[in-house]
Amino acid sequence: MPATRHLPTPEAEDLLALTREIAAKELTPRAADAERTATFPREVFTTLGRAGLLTLPYPEEFGGGAQPYDIYLQALEEIGTAWASVGVGVSVHSLSCFPLFSYGTDEQRARWLPDLLSGERLGAYCLSEAHAGSDPAAMRARAVRDGDSYVLNGAKAWTTHGGEADFYTVMARTSDDGGRGISCFHVPAGTPGLEFDRPEEKMGLTGSTTATVRLVDARVPADHLIGAEGQGLSIALAGLDAGRLGIAAVATGLAQCALDASVAYAREREAFGRAIIEHQGLAFVLADMAAAVESSRATYLAAARLKDAGRPYGREAAIAKLVATDNAMKVTTDAVQVFGGAGYTRDFPVERYMREAKVMQIFEGTNQIQRLVISRRL
Repeated sequence: MPATRHLPTPEAEDLLALTREIAAKELTPRAADAERTATFPREVFTTLGRAGLLTLPYPEEFGGGAQPYDIYLQALEEIGTAWASVGVGVSVHSLSCFPLFSYGTDEQRARWLPDLLSGERLGAYCLSEAHAGSDPAAMRARAVRDGDSYVLNGAKAWTTHGGEADFYTVMARTSDDGGRGISCFHVPAGTPGLEFDRPEEKMGLTGSTTATVRLVDARVPADHLIGAEGQGLSIALAGLDAGRLGIAAVATGLAQCALDASVAYAREREAFGRAIIEHQGLAFVLADMAAAVESSRATYLAAARLKDAGRPYGREAAIAKLVATDNAMKVTTDAVQVFGGAGYTRDFPVERYMREAKVMQIFEGTNQIQRLVISRRL
């Protein structure tokens, strides 16, 4: 059943209705097969972009939707309910546009943002490295100034849309000054020296391509530097606060989908002469699942509204990511239990939901890192 929402305007209600309609027609019917075959649905992102759903929180002057973050996240949750891989992809694309929008020059924004926000170009975000996942300040990828260009070398691991994206937001070291020696670059697909490993064979989210991006003497013009030299890590960390809210919304959508499937099954499946939802032991499991979904939604919306008000929200974003992804793991695991033996087979989607939930506790900063962020701000 659709989530109960209190939306501020008729425009927001129409937007969420449109999102649900597109999700039902374009996403849900294709998700299971694409996940089974590990097929990346590039055309789906074009459809979402042309409908204005790919970059809702950005200004209209650049082709965005000019929506408050809490409305954008609720639309993202609806996408995640229909297909988690696509929800993650939308969140990553929005994150990959953040440095250019927030730190780019007026000329850079005018040159690149309209195409990036139209849905015609899909983005990827290159921060992590194999040895520096939770510690980005330890990255080794390097950018060296050479005349009017930078030459980039290194490898960026776990890149969502690696090999599929049209542009890559790349963090690379421009000096050896620790975290203050990292800079941010806009690297178009097709740049000579931009190479990609074979996609990772993952437990879940197989419809979302993840690959290592390799930079082998990849040369980009100097005006592709975003922000100042040495500003890259602060740009990356600022973007991750918003990115964590995106993942929290997608995780909430995935949990909602698992809850919906569980309730529908429990109404139909009978044991001892009555529907299993009428047995208190199982009904209480479903009640806990519903409470977890609602608390996840409330937590990410509280953080988003702080962001919309221009107030600090980093701690609240970490809490939202922690709560929503841990809850998604619990809810999807309980969904398999509700289905019993059938839930452990691929005849029903809940086993896929459980596999998809696991990585949400890992990316955009592991939940152990979220606890570190939260505790440091107490």
